Amino acid sequence: MQKHAEFPHADSPDPHPAGHNTQGAGRPSPSATDIKRWRQYLADERAEAAVYRELAQRRDGEERDILLALAEAEGRHEAHWLRLLGDEAGKARPASLRSQFLGFLARHFGSVFVLALAQRAEGRSPYANDPAATPAMAADEQIHEEVVRGLATRGRNRLSGTFRAAVFGANDGLVSNLSLVMGMAATGVPSPVVLLSGIAGLLAGALSMGAGEYVSVRSQRELLSATRPTQATLSAAPSLDIDHNELVLVYLARGMTRDVAEHRAAERMGLYSCDCDPSLSLHPEKEQAGDEHETVGTAMGAALSSFCFFASGAVIPILPFIFGLTGVAALVVAGVLVGLALLATGAVVGLLSGTSPLSRGLRQLAIGLGAAAATYLLGLAFGSVIA
Repeated sequence: MQKHAEFPHADSPDPHPAGHNTQGAGRPSPSATDIKRWRQYLADERAEAAVYRELAQRRDGEERDILLALAEAEGRHEAHWLRLLGDEAGKARPASLRSQFLGFLARHFGSVFVLALAQRAEGRSPYANDPAATPAMAADEQIHEEVVRGLATRGRNRLSGTFRAAVFGANDGLVSNLSLVMGMAATGVPSPVVLLSGIAGLLAGALSMGAGEYVSVRSQRELLSATRPTQATLSAAPSLDIDHNELVLVYLARGMTRDVAEHRAAERMGLYSCDCDPSLSLHPEKEQAGDEHETVGTAMGAALSSFCFFASGAVIPILPFIFGLTGVAALVVAGVLVGLALLATGAVVGLLSGTSPLSRGLRQLAIGLGAAAATYLLGLAFGSVIA
């Protein structure tokens, strides 16, 4: 097996000008398989650098600088493969389908989905097991995964509240209404009754989900707001009895040690100010700018998302009945449509969480169709009892 030392370091000066044939320079000539693999690496590095540059154009400030730094690092990796390939670099190969898909999303959307996919791509880098890649390159890819994870987390935090309601709403609509339709059909009632039951389930479920999300998120925000310290220490401190300093109790209750609590209480009361240990000094208590509970989402936003997505999911199982199908044919079409939708919602969750879209999609599919099958069997049992 070739050793790392046989290949130039990714960050080392280029010992051979671009285009100069490096074969015969004291190391074995690369095989055709090596050349093919390196050319693919080269194409993917170029594509990944382009993705980061596209995303940087849609960002500003610190995020833009981070993305451009990632693109620059991918450029160093690109230079490494160019040095190894020499004249064999040849005509540029197309990037992998995954990299091309990332580039398409970055050019047209630039959303958190791209960062989530890029996180997975960095995590699956083959450099750690490829002797042609330097240890520094393998380490770069590990660090890049964490950098992209941090950037993706910012987007996930902005989406998490409303997105949670949307995904749960769509999934509940799909599963609950498919189960309702399957159960009613299994009892042997006419197709119009099944359709009406599905419409009733859609309306009742959407309203219930919307109201439930509104109350849940509103209550959660109120609970979190109740835990945030007020500015009472600012207004009450000047009037407190110095000999019976109640302000110390406030800071003790907030989890500070007695030394820190006494120091900050004295500072609040204007007794002294100490710069010897900045960690003991209490920063002025100011109102936080922006939404301090951004990750929770707004109550109205969560309610509307839940209502709309539940309704959009719940309408799918009744589409076959709306378009005139009846009996087993309608149930089969409903099951297929719902199955595809469950795969899609599971895949979206997988993408945003940085895990496998396929495994999350299959999990959603198994849970949803399992619930529908159980309800169908219960419908058969009830139907036989009524008959």
